[in-house]
Amino acid sequence: MSDPTPVFDDLREESRELELIVAELTDEQWALATPAARWSIAHQIAHLHWTDQAALLAVTDEGGFREVVEKALSAPDSFVDDAADEGARLAPAELLARWREGRAALDRALRAAAPQGKRFPWFGPPMSAASMATGRLMETWAHGQDVADALGVVRAPTDRLRHVVRIGVRARDFAFGVRGLPVPGEEFRVEVLAPSGEVWAFGPKDAPQRVTGTALDFCLLVTQRAHRADLALRAEGPDADRWLDIAQAFAGPPGTGRPPKGDPA
Repeated sequence: MSDPTPVFDDLREESRELELIVAELTDEQWALATPAARWSIAHQIAHLHWTDQAALLAVTDEGGFREVVEKALSAPDSFVDDAADEGARLAPAELLARWREGRAALDRALRAAAPQGKRFPWFGPPMSAASMATGRLMETWAHGQDVADALGVVRAPTDRLRHVVRIGVRARDFAFGVRGLPVPGEEFRVEVLAPSGEVWAFGPKDAPQRVTGTALDFCLLVTQRAHRADLALRAEGPDADRWLDIAQAFAGPPGTGRPPKGDPA
């Protein structure tokens, strides 16, 4: 990405939109359960704040970030939940203020770092400032979907989803590899309809294996915020079809995803 400003701006706007949803909630609403097991709305915002702080350390204090990684490695099965639990215990107004301040600090740090062209450590491969912002936008949108689902809010999709789509496409091989499955030897063609009506396309036009649908459905799939059975995505070819069962845009082990609507499990 030659000019990372658009993704920085989109991350800021995505966060602001989520803040508008939660800013006026009552204490009781902050405690509402979300689709993520054990996580309330407060847990969702606490997780976003914690991850923003980790990203800020990665960009500004590599030693401090190494300490975060060491702590995570000491409790690999619980550190994400532990951090969310800690933040969720704060008063909602305090949590909201900390999240807002942390986002602003990360925004300033990413914009300052971008011209240097450096790559920064992360829990996976090192990231550029633009990639870091793209990852934060994906998480903000995905956890924002959990919040919206808890409140029964339907969010209007925007073309900021292009960043999530891009991550999902690029993570195809990872999704196969993390499950110990053979990585397909050929590229797929992915064509999704953007909220603006534009078609976003990836891969060779003549690729025999294809995925088509809306950008929103694709993003819900790769962030595992909806089950494939509830989405209007189409796959052509056996490997593309398999991908839609396992796709994930996030690093780490495979998630459990969401059950189909109407499934009590």
